[in-house]
Amino acid sequence: MVLSISGKRSAGLHEKKKSLFREYAEAIITALILALIIRAFVVQAFKIPSGSMIPTLLIGDHILVNKFIYGLRIPFTDKKILVFKNPDRGDPVVFKFPKDPKRDFIKRVIAKEGDTIKIENKVVFVNGEPVKEPYVQHTDKGSDISGNRRDNYGPRIVPKGKLFVMGDNREQSYDSRFWGFVDLKLVKGEAFIIYWSWNKEKSWPRFGRMGKLIK
Repeated sequence: MVLSISGKRSAGLHEKKKSLFREYAEAIITALILALIIRAFVVQAFKIPSGSMIPTLLIGDHILVNKFIYGLRIPFTDKKILVFKNPDRGDPVVFKFPKDPKRDFIKRVIAKEGDTIKIENKVVFVNGEPVKEPYVQHTDKGSDISGNRRDNYGPRIVPKGKLFVMGDNREQSYDSRFWGFVDLKLVKGEAFIIYWSWNKEKSWPRFGRMGKLIK
């Protein structure tokens, strides 16, 4: 009789452990699925590897990108649904590099479809009006010695469904001036906040940049 009760207790304990393990497994799987959904459709994290967006973004900044605002991408396609807005002038956007879609770039939208873009001696004009660019850094005050595209460009009309983008670190950015326009379907989302920043040279976090909104 004692052995029978002990056996029942052992079986009950085994079932309890099995049930607990099942609950943990279900919770972990659910969390992973939610994380994948959030990453695919809502918010995605990116690390800044280059200085093309200095001073807005520094090498080692880790940012969050709002993927929901420009529409939900249908999996395994470039088609979007529920588009709330299209990228506008001044938006810092992450997109697939047109020359190599496996790479992600971040630049600022300077002009959108239908706009006439012109650059004259480093000054950017959109539809004939000079653009106020408080976010821009100029590291070279001299004239362009690499051709006629860095400091002087256009005028060009941005085609339908395209964007003209440039980096804030104007003389150190490989952007639309050199490789052309960005198709809207390649845009992943709008960068909106720095959640972590690491200064590799000092091997120390940049605490003052954490939580900073990207404008």
